[in-house]
Amino acid sequence: MLRARHYSRRTEQAYGLWVRRYVRFHGRRHPRDLDETHVSAFLTGLAVEGRVSAATQSQAASALLFLYEHVLGRRLRGIEGVTRPKAPVRVPVVLTRAEVDRVLGALSGVNRLIGTLLYGSGLRLLEALQLQVKDVDLVRRELRVRTGKGGKDRVTMLPVVAREPLRTHLAAVRSVWERDRAAGAGGASLPGALHRKIPGAVTDWVWQWVFPATRRYVDDASRAVCRHYWHPSGVQRAVRRAVQAAGISKRATCHTFRHSFATHLLEAGYDIRTVQELLGHTDVRTTMIYTHVLNRDGLGVRSPADMDPGREPGDIGRA
Repeated sequence: MLRARHYSRRTEQAYGLWVRRYVRFHGRRHPRDLDETHVSAFLTGLAVEGRVSAATQSQAASALLFLYEHVLGRRLRGIEGVTRPKAPVRVPVVLTRAEVDRVLGALSGVNRLIGTLLYGSGLRLLEALQLQVKDVDLVRRELRVRTGKGGKDRVTMLPVVAREPLRTHLAAVRSVWERDRAAGAGGASLPGALHRKIPGAVTDWVWQWVFPATRRYVDDASRAVCRHYWHPSGVQRAVRRAVQAAGISKRATCHTFRHSFATHLLEAGYDIRTVQELLGHTDVRTTMIYTHVLNRDGLGVRSPADMDPGREPGDIGRA
């Protein structure tokens, strides 16, 4: 049912996990024999005993609502009495430009190029890893993000500093692809039923991942021998080590590059609507969180500890 509604594979996995946990929580009873009170008990247990975050509990609730409505054909009539953890409003961690340079300098190889795109193009990690050759325009210096978060496409910039390294990287990837084709492999994982509509596209260069994995596998749909994209955990580990090697005491992750991209553009004077479009945010209020972390000389306010003790209170605003 998830696949029929074109949900992502990651959503399939997450919803399946929550349904299994729900069934085990109630002694392996079938969900059709359970009602709203059982759903409420499970969700409350996640918050009270499991101490999960508000986002995690919300995902579990969405999975169960989908199960009952679309699989079992029964709408849950209000889940009353569910204890919900309070969702905190967090200010994103942002690196300075110097800190970004130090972290990128501590990365190497493919991970360094990926990190450069995360910061220079404002990409989410999976958006960078799922880039295909057809999505890269080296002449116009553009990257096309296909089916990003929320299923939205967008175009963002390709930084000048990444153009030549990316060109060299694509040449190396093409050499690997040509060797794979000579060995009877070189396939690509195509969306939907494209492998049936355009059979030749399976081995077409433009559909290859920009950052392919080192191992090959057999695609379930097309039965072609393909390569998956570069695994996210490898980049995450490399960035974590780079942050430590750079001596940075902030809790910086791959997503911190995207936060830094947005903040540094706003600091440079770019319009918030432009930044919103580059990030792919539906609502500008999501983008406005970055206005809270702009480096404006102490948030634009002078601390009383730095004021001249001989100055009159009325002179503070004129200082």
